[in-house]
Amino acid sequence: MSPVIALVLLVTVIVTSFISGVFGMAGGLILMAALTALLPVATAMVVHGAVQLVSNGYRAILWRRYIDWTIFRRYALGSVAAIALLFLISWRPEATAVYILLAAAAFTVWVPKAWIDIDVQRRGQAELAGFALQAMNTLAGVTGPLLDIFFARTVMDRRAVVATKAITQVLAHLVKIAFWGTALLVSASDSLMPPLWFFAAAVPLSMLGTTLGGKLLEKMTDIDFRRWMRWLVTAVGVFMLIRAAGWL
Repeated sequence: MSPVIALVLLVTVIVTSFISGVFGMAGGLILMAALTALLPVATAMVVHGAVQLVSNGYRAILWRRYIDWTIFRRYALGSVAAIALLFLISWRPEATAVYILLAAAAFTVWVPKAWIDIDVQRRGQAELAGFALQAMNTLAGVTGPLLDIFFARTVMDRRAVVATKAITQVLAHLVKIAFWGTALLVSASDSLMPPLWFFAAAVPLSMLGTTLGGKLLEKMTDIDFRRWMRWLVTAVGVFMLIRAAGWL
């Protein structure tokens, strides 16, 4: 990887970590779009997983008093089933399929809430979320608004939503790194991986972006939180469809 591309990605890391610090997931979707534009799919998945692991892990630490651990434990049960299935079938999508999956994930933000009777606090639904979202995150790189759908009808405030989503994503990205990292090791295709200094710089930048985003989250109303997230995610979805069509 050239130093110029690495520097561009570092700028993207701090910007998207800031966005994730505010919205809990939009930044990860934008980062995945940028990485797949510059890197092969497997490399993009591993780099994205590493950066988002730090970003979500640090966000989970910052908001740890708001994490709903009961929901997380139930979510983890569903994730285990998805992990077993993914490693059993061992299917890894090509770039175009990843772009389409990312666009599909983004556009779920427009699904009317009245059409969906899902609440992660209900019996069985945290487990369903763990299975579906772990599979989506591993194959497409992100869960996008699909994660938000499971939290849309809860009575949790925005800080609890962001904190609990963060800890679920820590698990999701750990699995993604293992799943796609195995493919890289088998193919010995590590020439396009960023240099070590990239990861050394990405960690503090991700933490800085997350911290600054958290400050804005405290000042933002719940209405603004949902409105801005919707338009950001939609823009990414349009971009990914354009990529899938081969126009960029």
